[in-house]
Amino acid sequence: MPTEKTDTLVVGAGQAGIAMSEHLSAQGIPHLVLEKNRVAEAWRTGRWESLVANGPAWHDRFPNLEFEGCDPDGFPTKTIVATYMETYARMIDAPIRTGVEVVKAERNQGRPGFTVETSAGKIEALNVVAATGAFQHPVIPPVVPESEGVTQLHSFHYKAPDQLPEGAVLVVGAGSSGAQIADELNRAGRRVYLSVGPHERPPRAYRGRDFCWWLGVLGLWDMAAAEPGKEHVTISVSGAYGGQTMDFRRLASEGVTLLGLTEACTEGVVRFRDDLRTNIAAGDASYIQMLDLADAYTTRNGLDLPQEPEARDMLPDPECLTNPIRELDLKGAGITTIIWATGFRQDFSWMKVDAFDESGRPRHQRGVSSEPGIYFLGLPWQSRRGSTFIWGVWHDAKYVAEQIAIQGKYRAYRGPSDHQASAS
Repeated sequence: MPTEKTDTLVVGAGQAGIAMSEHLSAQGIPHLVLEKNRVAEAWRTGRWESLVANGPAWHDRFPNLEFEGCDPDGFPTKTIVATYMETYARMIDAPIRTGVEVVKAERNQGRPGFTVETSAGKIEALNVVAATGAFQHPVIPPVVPESEGVTQLHSFHYKAPDQLPEGAVLVVGAGSSGAQIADELNRAGRRVYLSVGPHERPPRAYRGRDFCWWLGVLGLWDMAAAEPGKEHVTISVSGAYGGQTMDFRRLASEGVTLLGLTEACTEGVVRFRDDLRTNIAAGDASYIQMLDLADAYTTRNGLDLPQEPEARDMLPDPECLTNPIRELDLKGAGITTIIWATGFRQDFSWMKVDAFDESGRPRHQRGVSSEPGIYFLGLPWQSRRGSTFIWGVWHDAKYVAEQIAIQGKYRAYRGPSDHQASAS
Protein backbone atom coordinates (compact mmCIF):
# COMPACT_ATOMS: atom_id res chain seq x y z
CA MET A 1 0.00 0.00 0.00
CA PRO A 2 1.51 3.38 -1.01
CA THR A 3 2.30 5.82 1.79
CA GLU A 4 -0.08 8.78 1.89
CA LYS A 5 1.38 12.25 2.39
CA THR A 6 -0.01 15.43 3.91
CA ASP A 7 1.34 18.63 5.39
CA THR A 8 -0.22 18.28 8.86
CA LEU A 9 -1.76 15.27 10.56
CA VAL A 10 -4.15 15.92 13.45
CA VAL A 11 -4.79 13.03 15.83
CA GLY A 12 -8.20 13.17 17.51
CA ALA A 13 -11.58 14.49 16.33
CA GLY A 14 -13.03 15.87 19.51
CA GLN A 15 -13.35 19.59 20.19
CA ALA A 16 -9.57 20.08 19.88
CA GLY A 17 -9.19 18.28 16.56
CA ILE A 18 -12.21 20.03 15.02
CA ALA A 19 -10.96 23.46 16.11
CA MET A 20 -7.51 22.63 14.77
CA SER A 21 -8.96 21.67 11.40
CA GLU A 22 -10.85 24.95 11.10
CA HIS A 23 -7.76 27.05 11.68
CA LEU A 24 -5.51 24.93 9.47
CA SER A 25 -8.03 25.39 6.66
CA ALA A 26 -8.08 29.14 7.29
CA GLN A 27 -4.29 29.13 6.85
CA GLY A 28 -4.56 27.10 3.65
CA ILE A 29 -2.64 24.19 5.16
CA PRO A 30 -3.45 20.72 3.75
CA HIS A 31 -4.24 18.32 6.57
CA LEU A 32 -6.00 15.19 7.74
CA VAL A 33 -7.78 14.49 11.04
CA LEU A 34 -7.76 10.90 12.28
CA GLU A 35 -10.15 9.59 14.93
CA LYS A 36 -10.10 6.01 16.21
CA ASN A 37 -13.77 6.12 17.19
CA ARG A 38 -16.45 8.61 16.12
CA VAL A 39 -16.46 12.38 16.22
CA ALA A 40 -16.88 13.53 19.86
CA GLU A 41 -17.02 9.91 21.06
CA ALA A 42 -16.47 10.81 24.72
CA TRP A 43 -19.59 12.98 24.70
CA ARG A 44 -21.57 10.09 23.20
CA THR A 45 -20.59 7.08 25.26
CA GLY A 46 -18.53 8.42 28.15
CA ARG A 47 -19.84 9.65 31.49
CA TRP A 48 -23.35 9.53 32.87
CA GLU A 49 -26.62 9.76 30.97
CA SER A 50 -27.85 12.98 32.61
CA LEU A 51 -24.58 14.86 32.08
CA VAL A 52 -24.86 18.46 30.90
CA ALA A 53 -22.13 20.97 30.08
CA ASN A 54 -20.77 22.91 33.04
CA GLY A 55 -20.93 26.18 31.10
CA PRO A 56 -24.03 27.86 29.64
CA ALA A 57 -24.74 27.47 25.94
CA TRP A 58 -24.02 31.12 25.14
CA HIS A 59 -20.50 30.79 26.51
CA ASP A 60 -18.92 27.38 26.04
CA ARG A 61 -19.11 26.98 22.27
CA PHE A 62 -17.14 27.75 19.12
CA PRO A 63 -17.53 31.40 18.03
CA ASN A 64 -19.08 30.63 14.64
CA LEU A 65 -22.02 28.41 15.63
CA GLU A 66 -24.64 28.53 18.37
CA PHE A 67 -26.20 25.47 19.98
CA GLU A 68 -29.53 24.38 18.56
CA GLY A 69 -32.32 23.16 20.83
CA CYS A 70 -30.89 24.76 23.93
CA ASP A 71 -31.68 28.02 25.70
CA PRO A 72 -28.59 30.30 25.57
CA ASP A 73 -28.57 30.43 29.37
CA GLY A 74 -29.21 26.70 29.67
CA PHE A 75 -26.71 23.87 29.84
CA PRO A 76 -26.50 21.59 26.78
CA THR A 77 -26.93 17.87 27.30
CA LYS A 78 -24.16 15.49 26.24
CA THR A 79 -26.23 14.49 23.20
CA ILE A 80 -26.64 18.12 22.12
CA VAL A 81 -22.89 18.71 22.51
CA ALA A 82 -22.01 15.62 20.45
CA THR A 83 -24.45 16.66 17.71
CA TYR A 84 -23.02 20.19 17.81
CA MET A 85 -19.49 18.86 17.25
CA GLU A 86 -20.61 16.71 14.36
CA THR A 87 -22.52 19.62 12.80
CA TYR A 88 -19.56 21.94 13.19
CA ALA A 89 -17.20 19.44 11.56
CA ARG A 90 -19.51 19.25 8.55
CA MET A 91 -19.91 23.03 8.44
CA ILE A 92 -16.16 23.59 8.13
CA ASP A 93 -15.76 20.55 5.87
CA ALA A 94 -13.14 19.05 8.16
CA PRO A 95 -11.22 16.20 6.47
CA ILE A 96 -11.93 13.70 9.25
CA ARG A 97 -11.44 9.96 8.93
CA THR A 98 -13.10 7.96 11.69
CA GLY A 99 -12.30 4.42 12.73
CA VAL A 100 -8.59 4.95 12.12
CA GLU A 101 -6.25 4.46 15.07
CA VAL A 102 -2.79 5.97 15.18
CA VAL A 103 -0.27 3.42 16.39
CA LYS A 104 3.08 5.21 16.16
CA ALA A 105 4.61 8.47 15.00
CA GLU A 106 8.36 8.88 14.60
CA ARG A 107 10.67 11.36 12.94
CA ASN A 108 12.03 10.56 9.50
CA GLN A 109 15.78 10.21 9.19
CA GLY A 110 17.58 12.29 6.57
CA ARG A 111 14.39 13.96 5.34
CA PRO A 112 11.75 16.24 6.78
CA GLY A 113 8.68 15.22 8.72
CA PHE A 114 7.31 12.12 10.38
CA THR A 115 6.07 8.70 9.44
CA VAL A 116 2.83 7.80 11.20
CA GLU A 117 1.64 4.22 11.38
CA THR A 118 -2.13 3.81 11.55
CA SER A 119 -4.62 0.96 11.44
CA ALA A 120 -5.27 1.97 7.82
CA GLY A 121 -1.67 2.24 6.65
CA LYS A 122 1.22 4.70 6.81
CA ILE A 123 1.00 8.46 6.45
CA GLU A 124 3.87 10.89 6.11
CA ALA A 125 3.36 14.40 7.50
CA LEU A 126 5.58 17.42 7.99
CA ASN A 127 3.70 18.21 11.21
CA VAL A 128 1.79 16.14 13.77
CA VAL A 129 -0.73 17.67 16.17
CA ALA A 130 -1.73 15.57 19.18
CA ALA A 131 -5.31 16.73 19.76
CA THR A 132 -6.30 13.83 21.97
CA GLY A 133 -7.38 16.13 24.78
CA ALA A 134 -6.99 16.14 28.53
CA PHE A 135 -9.34 13.26 29.37
CA GLN A 136 -7.83 10.15 27.81
CA HIS A 137 -7.48 7.32 30.32
CA PRO A 138 -9.54 7.18 33.55
CA VAL A 139 -7.41 6.78 36.67
CA ILE A 140 -8.47 4.57 39.59
CA PRO A 141 -5.91 4.74 42.42
CA PRO A 142 -4.85 1.31 43.76
CA VAL A 143 -6.38 1.91 47.18
CA VAL A 144 -9.16 -0.65 47.63
CA PRO A 145 -8.20 -4.23 46.63
CA GLU A 146 -10.56 -6.10 44.33
CA SER A 147 -10.68 -8.80 46.97
CA GLU A 148 -12.92 -6.53 49.07
CA GLY A 149 -15.76 -7.57 46.79
CA VAL A 150 -17.20 -4.12 46.05
CA THR A 151 -17.95 -2.86 42.56
CA GLN A 152 -15.41 -0.23 41.56
CA LEU A 153 -15.71 2.01 38.51
CA HIS A 154 -14.48 5.36 37.30
CA SER A 155 -16.87 8.28 36.96
CA PHE A 156 -16.27 8.11 33.19
CA HIS A 157 -18.02 4.71 33.14
CA TYR A 158 -20.87 5.62 35.48
CA LYS A 159 -24.18 5.89 33.60
CA ALA A 160 -27.13 6.04 36.01
CA PRO A 161 -28.17 4.98 39.54
CA ASP A 162 -29.93 1.82 38.34
CA GLN A 163 -26.68 0.65 36.76
CA LEU A 164 -25.23 -0.01 40.22
CA PRO A 165 -25.92 -2.94 42.53
CA GLU A 166 -28.22 -2.19 45.45
CA GLY A 167 -26.55 -0.71 48.49
CA ALA A 168 -24.68 2.39 49.60
CA VAL A 169 -22.16 4.15 47.37
CA LEU A 170 -18.82 5.77 48.19
CA VAL A 171 -17.92 8.51 45.71
CA VAL A 172 -14.24 9.47 45.84
CA GLY A 173 -13.50 12.94 44.53
CA ALA A 174 -15.67 16.03 44.85
CA GLY A 175 -14.88 17.96 41.70
CA SER A 176 -17.65 18.64 39.24
CA SER A 177 -18.10 14.97 38.29
CA GLY A 178 -17.95 13.47 41.76
CA ALA A 179 -20.19 16.08 43.36
CA GLN A 180 -22.80 15.82 40.60
CA ILE A 181 -22.82 12.02 40.73
CA ALA A 182 -23.16 12.04 44.52
CA ASP A 183 -26.04 14.49 44.21
CA GLU A 184 -27.79 12.35 41.56
CA LEU A 185 -27.39 9.13 43.57
CA ASN A 186 -28.67 10.79 46.72
CA ARG A 187 -31.73 12.13 44.88
CA ALA A 188 -32.33 8.58 43.63
CA GLY A 189 -32.57 7.37 47.22
CA ARG A 190 -29.11 5.85 47.60
CA ARG A 191 -27.07 6.11 50.78
CA VAL A 192 -24.10 8.18 49.65
CA TYR A 193 -20.68 8.89 51.14
CA LEU A 194 -18.61 11.60 49.43
CA SER A 195 -14.84 11.86 49.89
CA VAL A 196 -13.93 15.55 49.54
CA GLY A 197 -10.42 16.69 48.64
CA PRO A 198 -9.04 20.20 47.99
CA HIS A 199 -11.35 22.13 45.68
CA GLU A 200 -12.69 25.49 44.63
CA ARG A 201 -16.45 26.01 44.48
CA PRO A 202 -17.50 29.17 42.65
CA PRO A 203 -21.09 30.42 42.74
CA ARG A 204 -23.06 29.06 39.80
CA ALA A 205 -24.45 32.52 39.34
CA TYR A 206 -24.30 35.77 41.28
CA ARG A 207 -26.15 39.04 40.88
CA GLY A 208 -27.85 37.80 37.73
CA ARG A 209 -24.69 36.65 35.94
CA ASP A 210 -23.29 33.14 35.49
CA PHE A 211 -19.87 32.55 36.99
CA CYS A 212 -18.48 32.04 33.45
CA TRP A 213 -19.37 35.68 32.80
CA TRP A 214 -17.70 36.77 36.02
CA LEU A 215 -14.51 34.87 35.17
CA GLY A 216 -14.52 36.62 31.81
CA VAL A 217 -14.97 40.22 32.94
CA LEU A 218 -12.54 39.69 35.82
CA GLY A 219 -9.89 38.37 33.42
CA LEU A 220 -9.65 35.05 35.23
CA TRP A 221 -10.21 32.87 32.17
CA ASP A 222 -7.00 34.29 30.73
CA MET A 223 -4.80 33.40 33.69
CA ALA A 224 -1.69 31.93 32.09
CA ALA A 225 -0.94 29.56 34.98
CA ALA A 226 -2.57 28.25 38.11
CA GLU A 227 -1.60 29.77 41.43
CA PRO A 228 1.36 27.88 42.97
CA GLY A 229 0.06 24.88 44.87
CA LYS A 230 -3.28 24.91 43.03
CA GLU A 231 -2.21 23.32 39.76
CA HIS A 232 -4.29 20.22 40.52
CA VAL A 233 -7.06 21.74 42.65
CA THR A 234 -10.36 20.84 41.10
CA ILE A 235 -13.35 23.12 40.54
CA SER A 236 -16.71 21.90 41.76
CA VAL A 237 -19.50 23.42 39.68
CA SER A 238 -22.67 22.06 38.13
CA GLY A 239 -25.06 22.78 35.31
CA ALA A 240 -27.39 19.99 36.46
CA TYR A 241 -30.96 20.70 37.52
CA GLY A 242 -30.88 24.03 35.70
CA GLY A 243 -27.54 25.07 37.22
CA GLN A 244 -26.81 25.45 40.92
CA THR A 245 -23.95 26.28 43.22
CA MET A 246 -22.31 23.10 44.46
CA ASP A 247 -22.79 23.48 48.21
CA PHE A 248 -21.45 20.54 50.22
CA ARG A 249 -23.35 21.60 53.32
CA ARG A 250 -26.53 21.38 51.27
CA LEU A 251 -25.62 17.89 50.12
CA ALA A 252 -25.00 16.90 53.74
CA SER A 253 -28.33 18.39 54.85
CA GLU A 254 -30.00 16.24 52.17
CA GLY A 255 -28.37 13.05 53.43
CA VAL A 256 -24.89 12.78 51.91
CA THR A 257 -22.14 11.93 54.39
CA LEU A 258 -19.01 13.99 53.77
CA LEU A 259 -15.57 12.48 54.33
CA GLY A 260 -11.98 13.68 54.03
CA LEU A 261 -9.54 12.68 51.31
CA THR A 262 -9.42 8.90 50.80
CA GLU A 263 -6.09 7.63 52.05
CA ALA A 264 -5.92 3.83 52.34
CA CYS A 265 -7.87 0.62 52.83
CA THR A 266 -6.96 -2.26 55.14
CA GLU A 267 -9.11 -5.36 55.64
CA GLY A 268 -12.24 -3.67 54.36
CA VAL A 269 -11.79 -0.47 56.37
CA VAL A 270 -11.17 2.73 54.40
CA ARG A 271 -9.22 5.50 56.14
CA PHE A 272 -9.64 9.20 55.40
CA ARG A 273 -7.37 12.14 56.11
CA ASP A 274 -8.30 14.57 58.83
CA ASP A 275 -8.66 17.36 56.27
CA LEU A 276 -12.41 17.61 55.62
CA ARG A 277 -12.86 20.84 57.58
CA THR A 278 -9.78 22.34 55.93
CA ASN A 279 -10.98 21.40 52.44
CA ILE A 280 -14.51 22.73 53.01
CA ALA A 281 -13.11 25.95 54.49
CA ALA A 282 -10.83 26.45 51.49
CA GLY A 283 -13.77 25.90 49.14
CA ASP A 284 -15.81 28.43 51.12
CA ALA A 285 -12.96 30.93 50.88
CA SER A 286 -12.80 30.62 47.10
CA TYR A 287 -16.57 31.11 46.96
CA ILE A 288 -16.49 34.26 49.10
CA GLN A 289 -13.52 35.60 47.17
CA MET A 290 -15.50 35.38 43.93
CA LEU A 291 -18.40 37.26 45.53
CA ASP A 292 -16.02 39.95 46.76
CA LEU A 293 -14.41 40.34 43.34
CA ALA A 294 -17.82 40.51 41.67
CA ASP A 295 -19.08 43.14 44.13
CA ALA A 296 -15.97 45.24 43.65
CA TYR A 297 -16.27 45.03 39.86
CA THR A 298 -19.94 45.99 40.00
CA THR A 299 -19.23 49.04 42.16
CA ARG A 300 -16.18 50.10 40.18
CA ASN A 301 -18.09 50.04 36.89
CA GLY A 302 -21.38 51.38 38.21
CA LEU A 303 -23.34 48.34 37.00
CA ASP A 304 -27.02 48.04 37.79
CA LEU A 305 -26.96 44.43 38.95
CA PRO A 306 -29.33 43.21 41.69
CA GLN A 307 -27.99 42.92 45.22
CA GLU A 308 -27.77 39.34 46.51
CA PRO A 309 -26.75 39.45 50.20
CA GLU A 310 -28.29 36.02 50.85
CA ALA A 311 -25.56 34.49 48.68
CA ARG A 312 -23.21 34.89 51.66
CA ASP A 313 -25.42 32.91 54.02
CA MET A 314 -24.01 29.50 54.95
CA LEU A 315 -26.01 26.50 56.07
CA PRO A 316 -25.14 25.10 59.52
CA ASP A 317 -22.21 22.71 59.69
CA PRO A 318 -23.49 19.11 59.53
CA GLU A 319 -22.47 16.46 62.03
CA CYS A 320 -20.12 14.82 59.52
CA LEU A 321 -18.20 18.13 59.29
CA THR A 322 -18.03 18.94 63.02
CA ASN A 323 -17.10 15.34 63.88
CA PRO A 324 -15.43 13.94 60.75
CA ILE A 325 -15.40 10.20 60.17
CA ARG A 326 -11.82 8.94 59.87
CA GLU A 327 -12.54 5.27 59.17
CA LEU A 328 -15.37 3.52 57.36
CA ASP A 329 -16.02 -0.22 57.34
CA LEU A 330 -17.30 -0.94 53.83
CA LYS A 331 -19.47 -3.90 54.79
CA GLY A 332 -20.67 -2.28 57.99
CA ALA A 333 -21.78 0.80 56.05
CA GLY A 334 -23.47 -1.35 53.40
CA ILE A 335 -21.24 0.04 50.65
CA THR A 336 -21.44 -2.11 47.53
CA THR A 337 -20.02 0.39 45.01
CA ILE A 338 -17.11 2.82 44.90
CA ILE A 339 -17.11 5.44 42.15
CA TRP A 340 -13.71 6.99 41.57
CA ALA A 341 -14.03 10.57 40.30
CA THR A 342 -10.27 10.84 40.34
CA GLY A 343 -9.37 12.28 36.97
CA PHE A 344 -7.52 11.07 33.92
CA ARG A 345 -4.02 10.50 32.65
CA GLN A 346 -2.72 11.34 29.22
CA ASP A 347 -1.03 8.78 27.02
CA PHE A 348 1.44 9.88 24.37
CA SER A 349 3.30 6.58 24.18
CA TRP A 350 2.52 6.43 20.45
CA MET A 351 4.71 9.49 19.87
CA LYS A 352 8.29 8.29 19.51
CA VAL A 353 9.74 11.78 19.57
CA ASP A 354 11.82 13.92 21.91
CA ALA A 355 8.95 16.07 23.18
CA PHE A 356 8.47 14.94 26.78
CA ASP A 357 10.10 15.45 30.14
CA GLU A 358 11.28 12.66 32.43
CA SER A 359 7.74 12.14 33.79
CA GLY A 360 6.19 11.91 30.33
CA ARG A 361 4.60 15.37 30.28
CA PRO A 362 4.78 17.32 27.02
CA ARG A 363 7.47 19.99 26.81
CA HIS A 364 5.81 22.85 25.01
CA GLN A 365 5.10 26.57 24.88
CA ARG A 366 1.41 27.22 24.19
CA GLY A 367 1.22 23.90 22.35
CA VAL A 368 4.40 24.34 20.32
CA SER A 369 6.58 21.40 21.25
CA SER A 370 10.30 21.33 21.97
CA GLU A 371 10.44 18.83 19.08
CA PRO A 372 10.13 20.79 15.80
CA GLY A 373 7.03 19.73 13.88
CA ILE A 374 5.22 18.31 16.92
CA TYR A 375 2.31 20.23 18.43
CA PHE A 376 -0.21 19.69 21.22
CA LEU A 377 -3.77 20.89 21.67
CA GLY A 378 -6.32 20.51 24.46
CA LEU A 379 -3.83 20.27 27.33
CA PRO A 380 -4.89 21.64 30.74
CA TRP A 381 -3.56 25.18 31.13
CA GLN A 382 -2.05 24.97 27.62
CA SER A 383 -2.12 28.75 27.36
CA ARG A 384 -4.70 29.81 29.94
CA ARG A 385 -7.28 28.65 32.43
CA GLY A 386 -9.87 28.12 29.68
CA SER A 387 -7.73 25.87 27.47
CA THR A 388 -9.75 22.70 28.04
CA PHE A 389 -13.11 24.39 27.37
CA ILE A 390 -14.68 24.39 23.90
CA TRP A 391 -14.15 28.11 23.36
CA GLY A 392 -10.67 28.03 24.93
CA VAL A 393 -9.36 25.23 22.74
CA TRP A 394 -10.62 27.11 19.66
CA HIS A 395 -8.37 30.07 20.49
CA ASP A 396 -5.42 27.81 21.29
CA ALA A 397 -5.91 26.06 17.93
CA LYS A 398 -5.73 29.42 16.16
CA TYR A 399 -2.33 30.11 17.70
CA VAL A 400 -0.97 26.63 16.91
CA ALA A 401 -2.15 26.87 13.28
CA GLU A 402 -0.44 30.23 12.95
CA GLN A 403 2.82 28.74 14.21
CA ILE A 404 2.55 25.86 11.74
CA ALA A 405 1.98 28.37 8.93
CA ILE A 406 5.03 30.40 10.00
CA GLN A 407 7.23 27.30 9.91
CA GLY A 408 5.82 26.44 6.48
CA LYS A 409 6.94 29.82 5.17
CA TYR A 410 10.45 29.21 6.48
CA ARG A 411 10.55 25.83 4.74
CA ALA A 412 9.34 27.39 1.49
CA TYR A 413 12.05 30.07 1.50
CA ARG A 414 14.59 29.85 -1.29
CA GLY A 415 17.81 31.79 -0.86
CA PRO A 416 20.53 32.75 -3.36
CA SER A 417 22.30 29.40 -2.98
CA ASP A 418 19.09 27.55 -3.88
CA HIS A 419 18.68 29.60 -7.04
CA GLN A 420 22.31 29.03 -8.04
CA ALA A 421 21.93 25.30 -7.51
CA SER A 422 18.79 25.11 -9.65
CA ALA A 423 20.43 27.21 -12.43
CA SER A 424 23.40 24.85 -12.64
